[in-house]
Amino acid sequence: MKPNISATLEREPWNMGKLVGQKAPLKLKDIWALRVRLQLSNDIRNLALFNLAIDSKLRACDLVKLKVRDIAHGEHMATHAIVMQQKTQRPVQFEITEQTRDMLVAWIRSKQLHPDDFIFSTRVHASSHLSTRQYARIVDGWVTAIGLDPTAYETHTMRRTKATLIYRRTKNLRAVQLLLGHTKLESTVRYLDIEVDNALEMAEQTEA
Repeated sequence: MKPNISATLEREPWNMGKLVGQKAPLKLKDIWALRVRLQLSNDIRNLALFNLAIDSKLRACDLVKLKVRDIAHGEHMATHAIVMQQKTQRPVQFEITEQTRDMLVAWIRSKQLHPDDFIFSTRVHASSHLSTRQYARIVDGWVTAIGLDPTAYETHTMRRTKATLIYRRTKNLRAVQLLLGHTKLESTVRYLDIEVDNALEMAEQTEA
């Protein structure tokens, strides 16, 4: 049976109408706009998820699989945590800021979670934790709620946000590499679009 050439030609490419490539990190004003919105709606789960996503700088696949024991020792919430990355099979450490710890404690207590429980569970019977697809829909809802174009952002936005802010404040590329768990410095350079940012910064400071 011959393939239907006309149907193949008419099939839309997967990226038609979509922005491809690196997705934008959130700006500081976007972070606080979303936090205020979640606080006003008293959405403890999403506040805990959002804050932890920003602090941890983890890939979606690692974030959704975090368990209570990864970030807490008994009743005590850790200020730092170390997890094994699924993609690289290398450990990465991240900080847990005070506001994130407060929201995590509130969420864990409200759900009466135990050390071996996933922090963010799901009602889907096929999985015991939030899926990356579900997380992607949540992120889409977040950026839409504060008036941003959802096609310009994705789950990797959460991973890139704090790393980008840290680099812009310190210019310490090695520190950002360690925080992201990259094995090569070149990966961090590409990830942050540093060359482009530096070129634009120099252009803005140069009068013509």
